[in-house]
Amino acid sequence: MEEEFSFLDHFSAVSSTVKSVLGLAESLQVTLKSEPTVEEKGLIDAVIEPLEYTFIIRNEDLKQMLESNKDSAKLDAMKRIVGMIAKGKNASELFPAVVKNVASKNIEIKKLVYVYLVRYAEEQQDLALLSISTFQRALKDPNQLIRASALRVLSSIRVPIIVPIMMLAIKEASADLSPYVRKNAAHAIQKLYSLDPEQKEMLIEVIEKLLKDKSTLVAGSVVMAFEEVCPDRIDLIHRNYRKLCNLLVDVEEWGQVVIIHMLTRYARTQFVSPWKEDDNLEENSEKNFYESDEEQKDKTDKSKVPYAMDPDHRLLIRNTKPLLQSRNAAVVMAVAQLYWHLSPKSEAGIISKSLVRLLRSNREVQYIVLQNIATMSIQRKGMFEPFLKSFYVRSTDPTMIKTLKLEILTNLANEANISTLLREFQTYVKSQDKQFAAATIQAIGRCATNISEVTDTCLNGLVCLLSNRDEIVVAESVVVIKKLLQMQPAQHGEIIKHMAKLLDSITVPVARASILWLLGENCERVPKIAPDVLRKMAKSFTSEDDLVKLQILNLGAKLYLTNSKQTKLLTQYILNLGKYDQNYDIRDRTRFIRQLIVPNEKSGALSKYAKKIFLAQKPAPLLESPFKERDHFQLGTLSHTLNIKASGYLELSNWPEVAPDPSVRNVEVIESVKEWTSISGKAKKVKADEKFYSESEEDASDSNSDSESESESESEDEEKEEGSSEESDEYSSDESDSESDLDNKNQVAKHKSAVTEESDSDADEKTNAKLKSSDSSDSDSSSIEESSSESESDTESEYESRKPSKKEEKKTWPERQPNKKDVSLLDLDDFNPVSTPVAVLTPAISPALIADLEGLNLSASSPVINVSTPVFVPMKTHELLHRMSGKGLAASYHFPRQPCIFGDQMVSVQVTLNNTTDQKIENIHLSDKKLPSGMRMHVFSPIESLEPGGSITVAMGIDFCDSTQTACFQLCTKDDCFSVNIQPPVGELLLPVAMSEKDFRREQGMLTGMNETSAIIIASPQNSTPPVILQKIVNVANLGIVPSGQDNIHRFAAKTVHSGSLMLVTVELKEGSTAQLIINTEKTVIGSILLRELKPVLSQG
Repeated sequence: MEEEFSFLDHFSAVSSTVKSVLGLAESLQVTLKSEPTVEEKGLIDAVIEPLEYTFIIRNEDLKQMLESNKDSAKLDAMKRIVGMIAKGKNASELFPAVVKNVASKNIEIKKLVYVYLVRYAEEQQDLALLSISTFQRALKDPNQLIRASALRVLSSIRVPIIVPIMMLAIKEASADLSPYVRKNAAHAIQKLYSLDPEQKEMLIEVIEKLLKDKSTLVAGSVVMAFEEVCPDRIDLIHRNYRKLCNLLVDVEEWGQVVIIHMLTRYARTQFVSPWKEDDNLEENSEKNFYESDEEQKDKTDKSKVPYAMDPDHRLLIRNTKPLLQSRNAAVVMAVAQLYWHLSPKSEAGIISKSLVRLLRSNREVQYIVLQNIATMSIQRKGMFEPFLKSFYVRSTDPTMIKTLKLEILTNLANEANISTLLREFQTYVKSQDKQFAAATIQAIGRCATNISEVTDTCLNGLVCLLSNRDEIVVAESVVVIKKLLQMQPAQHGEIIKHMAKLLDSITVPVARASILWLLGENCERVPKIAPDVLRKMAKSFTSEDDLVKLQILNLGAKLYLTNSKQTKLLTQYILNLGKYDQNYDIRDRTRFIRQLIVPNEKSGALSKYAKKIFLAQKPAPLLESPFKERDHFQLGTLSHTLNIKASGYLELSNWPEVAPDPSVRNVEVIESVKEWTSISGKAKKVKADEKFYSESEEDASDSNSDSESESESESEDEEKEEGSSEESDEYSSDESDSESDLDNKNQVAKHKSAVTEESDSDADEKTNAKLKSSDSSDSDSSSIEESSSESESDTESEYESRKPSKKEEKKTWPERQPNKKDVSLLDLDDFNPVSTPVAVLTPAISPALIADLEGLNLSASSPVINVSTPVFVPMKTHELLHRMSGKGLAASYHFPRQPCIFGDQMVSVQVTLNNTTDQKIENIHLSDKKLPSGMRMHVFSPIESLEPGGSITVAMGIDFCDSTQTACFQLCTKDDCFSVNIQPPVGELLLPVAMSEKDFRREQGMLTGMNETSAIIIASPQNSTPPVILQKIVNVANLGIVPSGQDNIHRFAAKTVHSGSLMLVTVELKEGSTAQLIINTEKTVIGSILLRELKPVLSQG
């Protein structure tokens, strides 16, 4: 069978080649020989005819199998046919045989038949129409896949006569119970609209109905239909806006892109500009000359109106933020353009990291992303400056990627990083890719014009390139130097002389023309060189490029006006040559110049001003980014990529001055909460109301903060624990209520909660406070951990399922309280519930729950964990700031492995500052901390002064949140600020603990499964001795030694600084030279990193 397929592949390749050759011959009007030679006849007989015969036989076999009575044969034939289609082969000849099986009772056959029909229904319309009744019956098939496939085939038959049938089918499918069928109905809407645009009004009704669909499967498809059929009907989106925002995270990736682009357009028409405040500041920075003080005051008073973001605007920005982590590049790009066009400028910076992440994708994705970054970097350089190194060019990058990265680096250039970039550009100039090398030279020229401090440096560097062996590099350098010299020509006479000497060796027309133009503009500064250059050019005038000829004519005219004694005859000779040139531009220029500079009877009035015309002061060229013109296109669109308006492009509208009525987005919700509250207990209702309103108030007050999404997720989790899922639905539907209503409800809720609290005893309040504090601390610690979230959530859910109800707690805890009167909120660490007598528990609690409560530990740390002194403190230092980068201030840091005095959750860091200059450095301090979420830092007190050659060591504390994330901040002096960062080794995030072998084994038994990572190591004999193993491990990580009763097993223990989670390390020596390294910890991410760092240390000799 495989041989037959390979034979058919060969035949199709040969036949397609023959057809292409014949088509080419026909287009070229080539006459082939009428009769082939004997050899050609033999080749045709031997190859072509057997192939055609085999192919025909093959189709006949498939037709016979399709007409067989056995379903297995039909299924096999359909699989082969679909396989042929997938390979790009033409299977249209089998259409009649396949259509016969459209009514097959076998579902698998029917599915494949519909796949085939969708592909060929448009080509074989007449035959497809014969089976239209079968498709109509299939629309009511019990199987949703068959119904959807039938609708797809029906919409693929592009015949106007069946438009009413398609319309009816779409209406029925839009009300189908299956979301998959409704999704296909949305797809069919676009096909029907392209076939018959007159059906628009009826299709809009279907779209309006499908937009109300709550299924995430339908949302993307119906929005796509909306964009194709009626993108201007914004009124259809109003009532579905919030639903689409909330469903966005769960929609398929293709649908997410479509919805985000639609909501971007929608938001630009419904909300006021979030940049308004910034624009007002810029507009009012300077007073108009003719404006009175009163008018200026009125203007500033108007602009002082604070900007308040619409809650629906904030909802869109908040709900799209998680999609920046999507694996799909198109989704990330869509969210990035949404933030760019809709969010406040202070919040748009979060997209930069996600876009830089996309640069690890394939080159096609890189090209689109880099184009958009190039446009962004022109307006907001600060967004991408921290990621400057991500845009450095790699040798493996294609030219298009290199050019775009170069463009971005040029846009990001400023006084602080220009020295680094120029060093990078020097390497690029030496590239073997000549196009890229030329672009680099242009980039150097742009940097020189934009940053005046480095203009001379760049100019000198470009002059050095004039001696390069590569002609393209020299030519491009000449062009850029010409532009730079226009800014300050009087200062660079020597450079012009040097470039004049290059005319003999440079052959690139643009470069030769640039040199001649420079000589003409500065002919009075080089009076001896310019006439001689004109003499040489007159000799080679006829063989020069047209561009060079025009500049020779200009040079002759300028010299005729400034130095006619030496150049009069030479200029006339050149004008005579140009008079009879083949190019009409040169002939016209010659006649124009002759009439202008050579006076005669026919000369007009302009000849008096010839010198002013030719030798006028030219404005310096403005070197701008080619991406500056693209900012009026929406990012991420085809129009932006092509820099031309593509068909179907929908422009973003300008922000409205006054926001339209936001009430159009309100949706009436049937409240079913009252019925539930009447059934449930009164106390439970009051507590739920209190929690609900207090947290909604917090959300309203923090609506403009970045941590809003986190607070909402926490509130939703707490509401689920309370069991009030219905109230959370009510909260999500009533987000648009006014603030005054919320305040009134809050007052009522607080009054109710106050009454309830008065009825409770003091003991109840203390105990509940303890439980809530312990629960909140557990939830905080678990929210920080990422890798072990699944295992922790499982254990928490089990704990929640075993927790007693609130009524049971109220009955039970007061009875236990007298035995623990001395326990307060401050000594929870000493509270040991294990010693609590079990007999005091009431029979209302089950024995299983009693056993669980016995083992419940409210202490933050286990009693077996005691922090010990470090076994070994490595003196390795890390460079924080190099003396060259710090202008004489050098800084280094190391980890002393001691508990931090600034906080229990902080890692102690010692920073050593050195003054390597001969001047005093004043006011050394830290500022502008850019820390990841949750990370904290305690900085050292400012140092007033550091003497020349002096050194000082200061202490800091950093809470790394049990992660190896980098802490970025600025080390500042009186005059400068330097960006620095500290990234901790994973071993420094630990504190050693002392514990017995028995405790170690017990804790290890509780940290198995996903909390355990291990690896087999091949260790050298000299690494197998206990002292060597001890030294190597404690050198890498701050671990404590656990006594072991076995010589071949070594145990180490520590806890993480932030959360106090145990880190247990075991090294078990096996037979031979192998050893097993085991790490048990809840922090699986830190455990895996530590395992990765310990493996090479233990295995190397």
